[in-house]
Amino acid sequence: MTRRYWNINLEEMLEAGVHFGHGTRKWNPKMAPYISAKRKGIHITNLTRTARFLSEACDLVFDAASRGKQFLIVGTKNKAADSVAWAAIKARCHCVNKKWLGGMLTNWSTTETRLHKFRDLRMEQKTGRLNRLPKRDAAMVKRQLFRLQTYLGGIKYMTGLPDIVIIVDQHEEYTALRECITLGIPTICLIDTNCDPDLADISIPANDDAISSIRLILNKLVFAICEGRSSYIRNP
Repeated sequence: MTRRYWNINLEEMLEAGVHFGHGTRKWNPKMAPYISAKRKGIHITNLTRTARFLSEACDLVFDAASRGKQFLIVGTKNKAADSVAWAAIKARCHCVNKKWLGGMLTNWSTTETRLHKFRDLRMEQKTGRLNRLPKRDAAMVKRQLFRLQTYLGGIKYMTGLPDIVIIVDQHEEYTALRECITLGIPTICLIDTNCDPDLADISIPANDDAISSIRLILNKLVFAICEGRSSYIRNP
């Protein structure tokens, strides 16, 4: 895998608050190598390590995108949801930003059945068939469609398991991470000072609570994916 320059700036990360960790009482001792100091009761992440692992992650997604691989971005907490949706649109990836349904990947056949149902209902809505149903039946179908859109809308075009999964907040998305580990799907995980850095294939130590921090990390990954996709289009 070729190493590239991704313009990862320590000053930019400082401004985004990437270095702020959790309180010193809420930490995982395995994160010690990634912590540079304690300040006012919170751990400070070593941004040099953050830059290194973020650069490795960018190299990985560039290489995968240049070979036409598919990505899934997962981040369901309120502070991450909008940034995850934006990143998925920008990089033409799949995403889950509302709620992770247990078995979404490990029980893919069930997820696939739900997706087929979702596509069928969307088609019925577009063609106006729902308007010809009795009011009660139409209301029930619309509720079902709304629920499917909420939980599966970000993966509605996914036709198989993703090649790489990007996870925002290891604690919040632990079920998704375990499913990826079970299936052997490579993961890139944004981890705060209370996380286990050994679980993901590439763990990026960073503040997973600040919107600015999440957005900066995703921006770098999205740029690398887009660059990789451009390379794939030029050299299919």
